[in-house]
Amino acid sequence: MLMQVLASFAFSGAAAIAGGTIYTSVAPQWQRILRLASGQPETAFAPLSQLVQAERRIAVRRWSATSRPAADWRAAA
Repeated sequence: MLMQVLASFAFSGAAAIAGGTIYTSVAPQWQRILRLASGQPETAFAPLSQLVQAERRIAVRRWSATSRPAADWRAAA
């Protein structure tokens, strides 16, 4: 009798952990899963083009943030 109780506790705990793991994996993506299950195509994802645009923005901001002494402006003219 004691072994059956311990076994049921062990398997119940394992089932709870497995269920929690599945839930935490699926819950953030449930809308996407339902859209795909209903036959709606997934929108295109282009991470490299977005990365290039972000890098350009960062470069421009860094360039515009650097201070230029007045002597450099006169020398260029």
